[in-house]
Order: sequence, then structure tokens, then C-alpha cells
Amino acid sequence: MRVALSYRCDMASGQSAKRPGGRTAAVSNAIRAAVEELVAEKGSERVTIPMVAERAGVNPTTVYRRWPDAATMINDLATYRLDPDRPLPNTGDIRSDIVAWASEILRGGAAVAGDDESDCLHGRLDEAAILVQRAGDAADVSAQDVIDHVLAPIIYRVIFLPATLTEDYAQRLTDTLFADRPSAS
Repeated sequence: MRVALSYRCDMASGQSAKRPGGRTAAVSNAIRAAVEELVAEKGSERVTIPMVAERAGVNPTTVYRRWPDAATMINDLATYRLDPDRPLPNTGDIRSDIVAWASEILRGGAAVAGDDESDCLHGRLDEAAILVQRAGDAADVSAQDVIDHVLAPIIYRVIFLPATLTEDYAQRLTDTLFADRPSAS
């Protein structure tokens, strides 16, 4: 995939200007998609910047300008999914919201499993608090309960047992959290 450069012309001055979200956003999206595909295919330890550049259709120097090495690139792109400004799940059901939120963190953490540096957990207690507050009295759990019973086991496995992570793990942990509590429905 090659990324096309896009410009717009300022009619008042007659000068061309970079279109916001143009090439930079397209390149970033292509690199992000390439990283996700390659990590899924080869594992994070085998992904290199030249591989990503080739898959994204950009020159390796374009990637190196943004990231000094593959580990930093993979970590940054995994934590992109956990950007604090991203919308949190809001299905109207706290159990579904927690499963969707924890599953997203699980996937982001799994993408960088084994790396030493990761910001993927920054702000997670605040996010759990938002999910719980949104449910009001129907929540019957605290944000700390969500961290202790859902997120902490995921993080433990991401760090120590990444091979045991399954897509349904967040669902099973959330079911256990709510097992002795009345249904919020």
C-alpha cells in the first residue's frame, strides 16, 4: 500500500498547505495496521522496522523518524489503543462494558508481552471508575474491584504467562467478579 500525499489550496493566498490529517495520518494508520498484522503473524519479537515499512508501503526512514527501534514502536502502537481520549465502552450494561474494556487492554498488553517498558496501564483505575460510575447503583462493584478481579489477573498473565491468554479470559474474569452479585439487568 502506498500513501498518497494530499494537499489543499488556500484560495485567499493561492498557496498550498498540508491538509490536516492528510499524509501524516495516512502514514500512521498504515504503520499501525502493518504492526498489528505482523505481530499477529510473527510475534512481537520477530517484527522489524524494515518489515513494517515494507508492509505499510513507506520507506524505513519514515518509521525510524518516529521510533528508534521495533520494541518502542510496538509498545507505542499497542498503547495507542489505550489512549485516554478514546471512547470507553458504553453499552448500558456494566458487565458488557467491563468485558469490552478489559478485552481491549488484554489485546493491547498481549501485543507487547515480554517487553520491559509499557505505559499500557496508565490511567486504568480512572477508566474503571468511569465504567462503574456510569452504571450508578446497578454497578454493585467498585473501580478497585474491577482492577483487582479483572485487570490484575490479565496483567499477571500478560507479564508471566502470555501463552495462556485467550479471547474469553476477560469475559470469564468479569463473570467471576459478578458471580455473587445480583444482575444489573
